[in-house]
Amino acid sequence: MTARRTAAHEGSVTAGGIRVELSKTDKVLFAGDDITKGDVIYHYRDVASRMLPYLDARPAVMARYPDGISSQRIFQKNVPDYFPEWVSRVEVPKQGGALHQVVCDSQATLVYLANQACIELHVFLSRVGQLDRPDQLVFDLDPVDEDRFGDARRAALSLRELLDGELGLTSFVKTTGGKGLHVHVPLRAEDDFDTVRAFTRQAAGLLAARHPDLVTAEQRKERRGGRIYADIMRNAYAQTVVAPYSVRARPGAPVAVPLHWEELEDNGLRPGRFTLRTVRARLDQTAGKADPWAGLSRRRYSLDRASQVLDQLARR
Repeated sequence: MTARRTAAHEGSVTAGGIRVELSKTDKVLFAGDDITKGDVIYHYRDVASRMLPYLDARPAVMARYPDGISSQRIFQKNVPDYFPEWVSRVEVPKQGGALHQVVCDSQATLVYLANQACIELHVFLSRVGQLDRPDQLVFDLDPVDEDRFGDARRAALSLRELLDGELGLTSFVKTTGGKGLHVHVPLRAEDDFDTVRAFTRQAAGLLAARHPDLVTAEQRKERRGGRIYADIMRNAYAQTVVAPYSVRARPGAPVAVPLHWEELEDNGLRPGRFTLRTVRARLDQTAGKADPWAGLSRRRYSLDRASQVLDQLARR
């Protein structure tokens, strides 16, 4: 039985021992693809074991589409009063006050949010207890359109040569569910966001200087000239990145998926390969095999030595 038919005939589902009430599961959220809210709910239920380690202790932002992806988006940070008590939340200080944001720490929470028509989940680069000290940095390699995804792959591989090969860091790559790629590096949460952003800015600038026909660090679109934009601006307090295995609110329901680096060498890799309907087959095929991001939590880096080496490379 398909997830959609199952969801359409159930008023609730048990996830992680918690019974979650469901509503309007047959409502179509992706009109061009006939994908329902029930399909989204069961996606998050089924990928929870892979997804939750990357959400652990991170404040999340919910991108909700109650009337489908062609209608208004609600980009929701604050947890509403009606959320049940078992949905974890954390106070996030901001200028002039604070927000109370959800923390996805259970399969039931993922299911509950999906039932709120939350299609996308975006998470902090820092964790509860050290929100001002990122434990990841990220480069967002953004092509002008999907036809330039091959350039994004080449840019990511060149960035890996710099990060891993020269700076002594270990990087991890994922599709974004959009047209580009994210390259992450795990950190020890020693430095503040300004320090981390300065490092990523210098690294992006060096990458662009080495590959001027492929990569640019230019923020203004009219100056990019069709090159891959190495965007580092997500490395800031309270900024977010799309979570691994999150669905994206785009036609086809693409999914952000962690990759093995060797997968980027496949010329046939396209942004739309992994979708709500196809990603489960990938997970089934890789069951029992190493997670592409298995080392993310084991490897943590200080930027002190890498920054020194980067300074030397930049001076050359």
